[in-house]
Amino acid sequence: MKFIVSSSYLLKQLQVLGGIINNTNTLPILDHFLFELNQKTLKVSASDLETTITSTLNVESAQKGLVCIPARLLLDTLKTFPEQPLTFTVEDNHTVEISSNSGKYALAYADGEDFPKAIQLKDPSSTTIQGDILATAISKTIFAAGNDDLRPVMSGVFFQFSTEGLTFVATDAHKLVKYTRSDVQASQTAEFIMPKKPLNLIKGILAGSEEDVTVEYNDSNAKFSFSNTELVCRLIDGKYPNYEAVIPKENPNKLTIDRNQFLNSVRRVSIFSNKTTHQIRLKMAGAELNVSAEDIDYSNKADERLTCDYQGDDIQIGFNSRFLTEMLGNLTSDAVTLELSLPNRAGILTPVDGLDQGEEILMLVMPVMLNT
Repeated sequence: MKFIVSSSYLLKQLQVLGGIINNTNTLPILDHFLFELNQKTLKVSASDLETTITSTLNVESAQKGLVCIPARLLLDTLKTFPEQPLTFTVEDNHTVEISSNSGKYALAYADGEDFPKAIQLKDPSSTTIQGDILATAISKTIFAAGNDDLRPVMSGVFFQFSTEGLTFVATDAHKLVKYTRSDVQASQTAEFIMPKKPLNLIKGILAGSEEDVTVEYNDSNAKFSFSNTELVCRLIDGKYPNYEAVIPKENPNKLTIDRNQFLNSVRRVSIFSNKTTHQIRLKMAGAELNVSAEDIDYSNKADERLTCDYQGDDIQIGFNSRFLTEMLGNLTSDAVTLELSLPNRAGILTPVDGLDQGEEILMLVMPVMLNT
């Protein structure tokens, strides 16, 4: 088995695939890339058993073959080469020899037959989404997903497809993000929960991409196909909580404020908050928002006044500053609206501007009890 490939072209593809490989694998074969050569087409795969990602590359060859090459060693070697053609030759002594302009390098390989087979989806449903829309939906929601192993359904992003549009939801019970696109529809209704790791990988590959992504899914697996790449992953099993039930519908108190000004104020004031609770207090009255925090143990406190547009009753509410900072930082609008009903009910944060046609985003943050 022998093929010739550009060093930088190969490195670029392998760096994408390498993102799926765990630092510690129980199966040694998972530390490898699977190379499947079929004349001028080379398919390279990486897997962590839950997710398998495959890229198809064009190479110079007239042969066929199957071999597993150690991923870390190959990546480290490729990073050091300037752009040049590399010749890979599988030798009889169980090594792969890489020939460059300046030298030869031998790596021990493993049998390609030992690599776990990618899951084949039976009778999948399918939806097509533009790459950048999918990447945006993931990045706007994934930060709100939980990390609790005891509640696996909340550690992923909930995909809800219908003929009216697509909805993506993530929550960790303290904060929730719902991202909706009414300009993209699915042919039929479907719901599934995607784990974070493959989503982070997809987000990184597709940011800014205008090509279409085909999403296929059944009850247990999903497959994302675009240009020369396929990603297949196991879905999180379980029923997603009824998130609509926690979104308060009646919110008579409405604050509209410059997003950056609000974000910077929360960041500054939170430095003076209690290091355990990260609690900050928002006090709204008239056209003024008062942001304050206090750490009684160390006699630290901060207080800022911001001008805003506020309609509603005077209200005081406490939030965990880290959640507010994350949410405000994840929005790109110039101004935001914070809608509230009572100090013990969730606040709803939405962007005022900067959204595409058909794009909607709603962020919900649970309050913390204020020590009066």
